[in-house]
Amino acid sequence: MALGRSYSVAVTGIDGVLVEIEADVGRGLPGVHVVGLPDAALQESRDRVRAAVNNSGQTWPMSKVVLALSPATLPKVGSVYDVALACAVLGAAKVVPDRLLRETVLLGELALDGRVRAVRGVLPAVLAARSAGWARVVVPSDSLAEAGLVGGIEVLGAAHLREVIDWLDGRTFLTEPGVVTPVVSPQVGDLADVVGQAEARWAVEVAAAGAHHLMLTGPPGIGKTMLAGRLPGLLPPLTDRQALEVTAVHSVAGTLTAECPLITTAPFIAPHHTSSVTALVGGGSGMARPGAVSRAHHGVLFLDECAEMSVRVLEALRTPLEDGEVRIARRDGVARYPARFQLVLAANPCPCASPRTADCVCAPNARRRYLGKLSGPLLDRVDLRLAMHPAATGMLTDDKGESTDVVRGRVTAARAAATERWREFGWQTNAEVPGSALRQQFRLGREALTPIERALRRGAITARGADRILRLAWTLGDLEGRDVPGPECVASAMSFREQGSGA
Repeated sequence: MALGRSYSVAVTGIDGVLVEIEADVGRGLPGVHVVGLPDAALQESRDRVRAAVNNSGQTWPMSKVVLALSPATLPKVGSVYDVALACAVLGAAKVVPDRLLRETVLLGELALDGRVRAVRGVLPAVLAARSAGWARVVVPSDSLAEAGLVGGIEVLGAAHLREVIDWLDGRTFLTEPGVVTPVVSPQVGDLADVVGQAEARWAVEVAAAGAHHLMLTGPPGIGKTMLAGRLPGLLPPLTDRQALEVTAVHSVAGTLTAECPLITTAPFIAPHHTSSVTALVGGGSGMARPGAVSRAHHGVLFLDECAEMSVRVLEALRTPLEDGEVRIARRDGVARYPARFQLVLAANPCPCASPRTADCVCAPNARRRYLGKLSGPLLDRVDLRLAMHPAATGMLTDDKGESTDVVRGRVTAARAAATERWREFGWQTNAEVPGSALRQQFRLGREALTPIERALRRGAITARGADRILRLAWTLGDLEGRDVPGPECVASAMSFREQGSGA
């Protein structure tokens, strides 16, 4: 009877838990038994691992093999444990020494010929290993660039199980990660390409400066999608912490590429208007996968034709907008994904979407029902609402609006002012500031607050709406270079919400 031991990581959401794998090779009929709440993919690993070991020049024990994964109460999902399972069996059979096995976390799926394949969630797994105090991790060679983003832990890459066996035996060295050069995403378009629409351009600038949610309504072809697509170009690059968070989400989602292992710019996610709740928020069988709201973390979530989306899908946005995260309960546990995104909604004013109001053929009830899918509680969470109208200038004009670079300069300055003001409280943008802080510690003067008080008494806005007006007023003040927003900033902030009421 012999016992081998190795270590891997179970990723739940973007959090990881160290898993200890024990292999017992003892008496009994030949067979492999996996215990510890394995899912179907992990149960199938018995045949994968045995074939990979045999095809790597080693001999699988011709006796009973029991593989136990601890903690036993934690569901184990996926094929990330294959390399660790194989090494635990080889350690129990005394094929490899256990000195390095006791100090190393092993990640990767095995092919039948012994090749080590990439798996999802390598980055959060390596982060979890570092947090748990481990000094070394071995990952698939295809995931080496991604894993190498984590400092403070030795990262090694292997392309074949044979390489791992030789390294454990001290006969070779594994590949180390090279220097990762961030790939700058090409700018898809310039803000100067938008003809006219000065008010809408200003709304996009304000939204970028304070990380506010935005809704644009207007007939088709007026520039709603064009403006939304240029919003990410106004946002500053992600900080190191934000880049790791966003990359970890995309690692679990399986959208990372070897050419771009680190996401350094704000993501822009635009799901189709027929998307389901699962596609938007996340889900799936087994352990839930991140949806569009999480892949848009620290970026922009653009919902074009939002009035065509189902009510269930739209209402599912409420919790992520308020909490900044998604919690999805499934059979295999609760997955938590960050979802602090900037929401941009775009919709036509009515089903027929006629460019001219006079040509609209929709009945009044149809017009009300069309935008009625956007409930009051959802719209109350949108800071800026703008009804766009056909531009007065056309293709014959030579007038060009400001470029993205010029506007980005003002946005960067406004964000820097907000960051400096809220630094000691841990907030980065005006949109993150709690309403209680704006009403008490950073309370505006009586003259600035009077219009908000009147609107509250009339029932024109809710308490949540009042807080969002205050956040928007601070952003307008930052763009104007003010230390404290004045009454005109509050009036401008209120006008952005009043436009949406009549849109």
